[in-house]
Amino acid sequence: MAATNKTELLEVSEKEFAKLERLIAAITNEQAMQQDEDATSIKDVVAHRAHWIDLFLGWYSDGQAGKPVYFPAKGYKWNDLKRYNSELRLQQKDMGWDAAVSALQDGNAKLMQFIQSHSNSDLYDGPMQGANNNWTIGRWAEAAGPSHFRSAAKYIRARLRSM
Repeated sequence: MAATNKTELLEVSEKEFAKLERLIAAITNEQAMQQDEDATSIKDVVAHRAHWIDLFLGWYSDGQAGKPVYFPAKGYKWNDLKRYNSELRLQQKDMGWDAAVSALQDGNAKLMQFIQSHSNSDLYDGPMQGANNNWTIGRWAEAAGPSHFRSAAKYIRARLRSM
């Protein structure tokens, strides 16, 4: 169930990030960099989650400025996510495990600051500008943060079991 107010959003964000952080704390560089059959590694998944927080913050900023908001990014549609994610992995191919973890921690800090700096009304009293749908800012923040943290943890647990 999605959060419906700032308090719930902060709670689910803290909870899901803490779970993911505990999970990745014990992962070795070798485990993190090992690719699966789709050429995706735990490092790739962690770096991807950090990137999507930045995407969300950019969407919000562009919408507030009255600029066009490109979902998920300029030149891509939602049905292009597989291609987008593949290209993102190529862009991040030289990123190491420590850098990916650091990017995730930094992204989470930016997301938490964003949530804390907005009122409940800002987050939940209407759709996000430029989004062209009914999702509130809080719902978009949840999708970029805790929902992505949860799916990353699920992927990582499965990968660790298969190693």
